[in-house]
Parts: sequence; structure tokens; C-alpha cells
Amino acid sequence: MEATYNPQQIEAKWQRRWEEDRLFEAEPDPSRKKYYVLEMLPYPSGTLHMGHMRNYTIGDVVARYKRMSGFNVLHPIGWDAFGLPAENAAIRRGTPPREWTNSNIAQMKAVCKRFGFSYDWRREISTCEPEYYRWNQWFFLRMFERGLAYRRQSRVNWCPQCQTVLANEQVIDGHCWQHETTLVEVKEIEQWFLRITEYADALLDDIQELVAGWPERVLAMQENWIGKSCGARVRFDIPDGLSLEVFTTRIDTIYGVSALLVSASHPSLGEMLAGLPGGAAIEERLKAMRQKSTRLADIETGEKEGFFTGRFVVNPFSGEKVPVWVANFVLAEYGTGAVMCVPAHDQRDYEFAEKYRLPVKIVIQPAQGPALEAGQMSEAYTEYGLLVDSGPYTGLTSVEALETMVAAAEAKSFGRSETTYRLKDWGISRQRYWGTPIPVVYCEKDGIVAVPDTELPVRLPENVALTGQGQSPLASDAQFVNTTCPKCGSKARRETDTMDTFIDSSWYFYRYTDPHNDRAPFDKENVAYWFPIDQYIGGVEHAILHLIYSRFFCKVMNGLGLINHREPVQRLFSQGMVLKDGAKMSKSKGNVVGAVDMAAKYGCDTGRVYTLFAAPPERDLEWSEQGIEGAARFLSRAYRLVAGHAGELRTLDDTDSSHSGGSAPVTAEERRLLRKTHQTLRHVTEDMEGRWHFNTDVAMMMELVNELTDRERVFESGAIRPKALKKVLEILVLTLSPFAPHLADELWEMLGNSGSTLCAPWPAWDAELAREEEIEVPVQINGKVRSRIRVPAGLNEEEMRRRVLEDQKVAQYLNGRQITKVIMVPEKLVSIVAE
Repeated sequence: MEATYNPQQIEAKWQRRWEEDRLFEAEPDPSRKKYYVLEMLPYPSGTLHMGHMRNYTIGDVVARYKRMSGFNVLHPIGWDAFGLPAENAAIRRGTPPREWTNSNIAQMKAVCKRFGFSYDWRREISTCEPEYYRWNQWFFLRMFERGLAYRRQSRVNWCPQCQTVLANEQVIDGHCWQHETTLVEVKEIEQWFLRITEYADALLDDIQELVAGWPERVLAMQENWIGKSCGARVRFDIPDGLSLEVFTTRIDTIYGVSALLVSASHPSLGEMLAGLPGGAAIEERLKAMRQKSTRLADIETGEKEGFFTGRFVVNPFSGEKVPVWVANFVLAEYGTGAVMCVPAHDQRDYEFAEKYRLPVKIVIQPAQGPALEAGQMSEAYTEYGLLVDSGPYTGLTSVEALETMVAAAEAKSFGRSETTYRLKDWGISRQRYWGTPIPVVYCEKDGIVAVPDTELPVRLPENVALTGQGQSPLASDAQFVNTTCPKCGSKARRETDTMDTFIDSSWYFYRYTDPHNDRAPFDKENVAYWFPIDQYIGGVEHAILHLIYSRFFCKVMNGLGLINHREPVQRLFSQGMVLKDGAKMSKSKGNVVGAVDMAAKYGCDTGRVYTLFAAPPERDLEWSEQGIEGAARFLSRAYRLVAGHAGELRTLDDTDSSHSGGSAPVTAEERRLLRKTHQTLRHVTEDMEGRWHFNTDVAMMMELVNELTDRERVFESGAIRPKALKKVLEILVLTLSPFAPHLADELWEMLGNSGSTLCAPWPAWDAELAREEEIEVPVQINGKVRSRIRVPAGLNEEEMRRRVLEDQKVAQYLNGRQITKVIMVPEKLVSIVAE
């Protein structure tokens, strides 16, 4: 037995044992309760730092606790291996993307094993392997058959340097998110889409199933992203025969329209502005505006900009001529690409009108309180109220007007009721190499033809020239492009776009249940046993895209009869980031703490414990070298404590179930120590089952180790007998096991136990032993704390009242006043109301 804690030696020993004993493997077993815990699919960037390790440690703590609690635990991992970074790295280094990716996977896998994460490595997947992406293609074909996958001309953000389409979220101030100096262009190209909008209502309605287990913030972000709006579509005519349509949820404010605002990318702008003087100058302004960011976050916080087009439309309700402006906060892809500008009753419109001196027309007055005056307004009045200056609708409430005015618009054929969504169909085409090939061919005779299932996977060709310039790399590979039509046998060409990599991560957690199936994406019975995922862990940055896309895939699979549930994830946890020097750890910032370096210096158990102790798991953690050294000292103390007693304790017969480990009554010192032990066990157990406070769990274990260390003389005196001490140390070790599993298993063996703590049952805390014998209760008089008294735990109300009223401070504050009420919160508070 080593006299001092040697984490590297201990960790290597137990990792070998765990692998030899195949401890982390799981198979469906209907006789056992299951628990599926998962961290989000990692991208194999090659270098793992402690920011990554925090996420995986949280999941591993939960997985280990659940195993010890008797659950059949599935805890897998894989690699989100396709994507632009690998292709760009290949271009820079001259290394094929597969080689670069697999090298990174090997490095990351070694680090995960080094940290003792309890993954079932038999279930490992890599999305860049044909055995996986074959099923991406299979899902695409099922959607294509049902009209959920389709191709159309689309306006897209195009990075000329990446030579591919960018999502709106990837355009920052008009530049590519990957290349800060590259201006993004707007192009029209043929694109493949998935009809996610068919599921908009289902995605919205089923949020109710997630309320109990998902963060409120994430659900709010999803609701906003789906963006369901009920309102009206209204046509504003241009005198020469053209027209513009708007969607509005507030048709009751239409008499207050000061302008019509259109997107710089509105499809009718070209025709509407044709022949106007200054056309070239207008086109330049439009081009500049199109280059601005189209991210909603940027638009909502950015400067409002616009210009008058020189054209007017007619308000169909009032008959007034209304100027048409182009505004940078109106997006072509949302609604109709045109909106009413009602400054008095919309804050964004108010700010725009203030800047460009547009009139502010009040058409809604508050139902109560002083009337609004345009000259005295400092912000828009956006609430419902009573209509004024609104023709025949004056005097109606907003609620009445919404229904009445839509009916009038429908009757006069210039409007109709409509429900719109911010959610748009998912464009999945990417003009890059390192992704899943889209399984269709183009035939002159038969048009778009699906590749038969029997010919899947359509494999990515190897040794494709990657330059980062020009057309899609696959388009330059004649052997890949030229094929025959599966339908008629004529010459055909393959689709050369690849799929958005969010496809890969939208269903991967189902494949974990059956990773080697070559007949189907997965076995239905396996999925029925393991799903839904009991606990999913990942950053809040995935709140909309990944999590909405995965929910969409779940609903598609349900419709295909592959699964019998509507939501894939029961509970979601979004961990905080690890910061260093005030910024998120990042290679580009040069502030990473490498996981391997940290483990070599302190041991991986120290890293695990520190990331759990330094902050609550949902909050950001500021890395501190002093803090990591504190965690190392704690584990060293725990090692020395157990090692110092292991010689005399390991051979003791601990089959006796009494808390002292013998037939004699528990001594006062033993009771004190058992109380602290069971209070710690209770706290950790309740936290594991409820809201995770891993930081306070570690703090309580530190306190218990300190108390045990401080009582060495008591052990020597015989006031705490060896069997009682062994019971306490075993509970400590089992409680520590999910947090520092290598050290826990070593200490468990030192105490004379065989095997891993992972195979031992989680100990049950004793409510009687965990009770304090004496507690402090605050006493309030008329809402202010005036005294605190110490009383025996469990004291009845009558005796508690007597002791409170006999307290010297209480008597002094009451001073003869009449008591009208005494409120008691057992063992928490006594509140006296006196006159």
C-alpha cells in the first residue's frame, strides 16, 4: 500500500480493471429499470480541454450514481465527424479529411478513457462512416417519398471563400462566421429542403410534454424560433397595378400606418422600382443593405436603417397613400417580406419613425387612464385598448376590432385571416465534400430519381481534390458524378451537394441502441426499451437548431412507425462554460487548460472533482489554479485517512448491520460521527435525485473528511470503535465514487472489499441518524427576527411555544403586549404577531 496518493498509478490500475471486467456495457433487460444518460455528440476537433471535460464529468457522475442505484444504465458516446472544419483543415494541411478526423477521434477517445468516463465503447459511432451515413440517406429517401424532402430555387447566404451556403446564424455583420473579412453574397440556387414546417404545430404543442424536464429558457427559445403568429394578410395596392402584401397580428392598428416597410431582398422590389429616377443609386443602397447580418439577434439590437423608394401604396381601409420604405430589420424570409410601420403602437416602428421623421398616428387609446398625445410620447403604446380615428371601427375594443376588421378585409377581397410561423423549411444542401451525399440522380428522361435502398450507401469517393475554390468538390469527380438512371438505365448525373451535418446529429442517439445493425437504422424493440433519453446534457447554444431538428426527426420516425413516442428527450440539462481569464476556453484565444496536461499534473479525479466543486453545474466556472490544488489536497487527505486505518479495518467482519458494527449501544462519539456521515449521504442522494448541487455535495464530503481527520485522537481513545469507523469510511468512499471513481475504488479495496464501487449498492441514509439532536430556531416578532433559541429536534408545538415565551429577549420585546397569533414552521421558524 502506497503511503502517499499517487493518482496516475491508481487511475491506470482501475481503468485496466474496468475494461477487463467490461463494467460499462449494457444490454436491454426488461426485468430491470433502465436509465439512458447522454452528453451531446462531440465534434472531433482533436484537443480536449477542461471545458469539454466538465460536460462529460457531469454525465458520468449521473451514470455512475444510477448504476449504483440499481438501474440498467446506457451511457454511450460517438463522434459528429462530418463538417466544414475537417475539410478546411484538410485544405490547409494537405491531409485527407478522413485521416485528420480519425486521428482526432483517436486522441479524444484516449482522453475520455483517461478520465474514466463510463462509456459503453462497443456502441461508439462515427457519423463519417458509411455504416452510419447510409441511414442518413435512408431517412432522406423516406422523406422524399412522402414529399417532406424537396428541391427548389432559393435565395441563400453564400460565402465565396467557403464556396457554400451559410445559415442566417452564420452571417455576422454581413461576413462569414469562419472568415471575418469575407463578405457574404446573396445568391439564388437550387437547394434541397426538409419540410419541417409541416410539423410546426406538433413541435409547438408537444413542448408541454417537456415543461417538467427542460430548462424554461430553452423552451422559450424554441417557442420563439417556431414563432407562431395568428393574424391577417392584407394587400396594399400600388396605383399602377402592382401590390404588396403584409402579415400583421394587429390589424386593429392599420389606420395608424405611416409607411410600408419592405426587405431589401423583397422579390417585387425590382419590378416596383423599375424606371424610377436614381435607380443605380437605389440598387447600390439595396446591395449594401443585403450584406448586413440577417441574424435576428443582430437585427433586434442593431441600428434601424432605411430609405424611401419613391413609391406609394394605398391603405385599403383608409384609402390614404402610404410611402414605401426599405428597412434593414425586415427580412424577406419572414412573413411576406413587408410590414406595416405603425409608430404609435410598435416600439421598433417608433424608433424608425423618430429617426426618419415619419408621422406618429395614435389609433389606440388606453381603456383607462389619461389619453395619449403624439407630441408627448416617448415610446410606443403596444397594449390593447379602444380604437380612435379608425373610421367606422372607432369605439371598438382591440379584441372586437381584430375579428371585425379581418371579416371586412375578407368580404372586400383585400385580406384574410392567416397563421404564420417564423420557422422555415430546413435547407440541407451544402456545396462541400465532407458530408453525406444526397441519394438522388438527375436523368434527362425521368428528372429527379431516388437511388434505390439496395444501392445505399452512396459513398463519398476518396482522393477528391480539395481546393476550397470553385464548384463543389464532388462535381469535379467525373467517376462519382456520371452514373446511370436507376429507373430507365439512361445516362444520369449524381447530386453533388452533401447534407447539412445537423442531419447526422438529429437521430444519432437512436443508433446507439443498435449501432451495428446493417438491415435497419435500429431495432424497434431496442429503442422501445431505452427511449426516451432520461437525461441529455449539453450547452444552451444548441437550444434551437440541434434540439429542434432532433425533435423533428423524432416526429418523422413516429410517422414512419419506427418508434412509439413523440419526444426523444425527457430531461435536458444545459451546463455552464469553463472560463479562463474571463473568457470561454478556446484554442483561438490561447486560454485552454489541456485535459491531458491537467491529468498528468494532478490526476483526472482531481480535475473531475474541481470542475464539479468550483461552481454549480448550470453556471459558468472560472478556472483557478489555486482551486485545482485545493481539490488535489482534498483527495490526498481522503487517501491518507483511509490508508491510515486500512490495515486494522480491512479484515474486520462488517456483516453486522448495526451502525456501530457490533451489539453494544452506539457511543456518543459514534453517534456524532454517524450523524455527520448520514447528513452528507442524505444531501448527496437528494441532490442526485433532484436539482444537482454537485458543488455543495463535494463541500460536504470535504467537511466529513476534515471531521474524520480531526478526530484521530478519538479513534485512538476507543470512543469510536473500529467497526463503526469502517462503516463510516465505507459510506464516505461510496458517496465519493461517482465524483472520483478511481480513488474510490482504490479505497474500497483498501478497506477489504472486492471489485469496483460501481458494483456496490448506493447506501441508504438513516433518517433518525441524520437528525440533529439540537437545532437553532429563529423567532420573529411582527416580522423581525428578535431572538434565536436552541431546542431539541422534534420538540412538540406546545413545548416550543413555552420555551419561546420564556426566552429573555422575546419577553423583553413583547414587554406586556398582547399576542394575537403564533405561527410555527416546525424546526424552521416561530413568528409572533403582537399588538
